Amino acid sequence: MSVDRKIDLHPQGINTLRRTTLRLFSLLSMSPLIACGYRLRGMVDLPYKVLAISGNPTPPLRADLQRVILTGTDAKVAINPKDADLILEITNDITGREILAYNSNGQVSAYRLSIRVGFRAFDTAGVEIVPETEIYITRDMDFSVSTVLATDIQQQQLLTSMRSDLAVQILRRVAASARAPQAKSF
Repeated sequence: MSVDRKIDLHPQGINTLRRTTLRLFSLLSMSPLIACGYRLRGMVDLPYKVLAISGNPTPPLRADLQRVILTGTDAKVAINPKDADLILEITNDITGREILAYNSNGQVSAYRLSIRVGFRAFDTAGVEIVPETEIYITRDMDFSVSTVLATDIQQQQLLTSMRSDLAVQILRRVAASARAPQAKSF
């Protein structure tokens, strides 16, 4: 006597199996990252509640600093430095572009973009939290004469990304200096 059994696979059962398998593979692929101590950068932990930006930052850098302070910390941005717990003074903000390489025809084939930002931070009593410091960031960019418009857009995107990275680095430097024990002078 033979018994014919039909296996009824519903599309919903197959989708559930696929989802479970994908989740398992994604967890397995992330486990080496977790094991090595990798973690995403979170918020910057500043011990100050109100910051003021002074000095001569370019408008894009000022906007990036304000955005990072408001979204990446618990602090607020003060318009008037008298209302702030910490004053972040931008002493210089220089953007540059230099030729990195030429092609066989003697035309430029790559540029190096750079931004150099000098800053210092002090509290309202004038105690220097971060002494005069400079942060420098560079990115290399390929260039083609046939795609000048696209290259200009790429350059602007790279500069925007670089300024955003600099803003985060500045706040991390301020946070690290604020937590470090201050040397007392006698």
